[in-house]
Amino acid sequence: MISIVLFLIALAAVTVFSVQNAMPVAITFFFWKFEASLAIVIFLSFLSGCVLTGLVVMLRRLRRPTNKAREKGPDVEGPL
Repeated sequence: MISIVLFLIALAAVTVFSVQNAMPVAITFFFWKFEASLAIVIFLSFLSGCVLTGLVVMLRRLRRPTNKAREKGPDVEGPL
């Protein structure tokens, strides 16, 4: 729940900052060169950072064993 609140606060801050800095800027990336609004560049940078962070968190959660698997331990049968 706290992560959602922090995300919404960061989104609000980025939105206000983007709206106040809406002038066009020249973007150069390797051989690409284009002009775009600074607001769009800031917002897309924030959005891509959120998506990449979400993917990393999701992958880490998928790789980590669950609590039940850790508590259960190895499958060892007792004497018959």
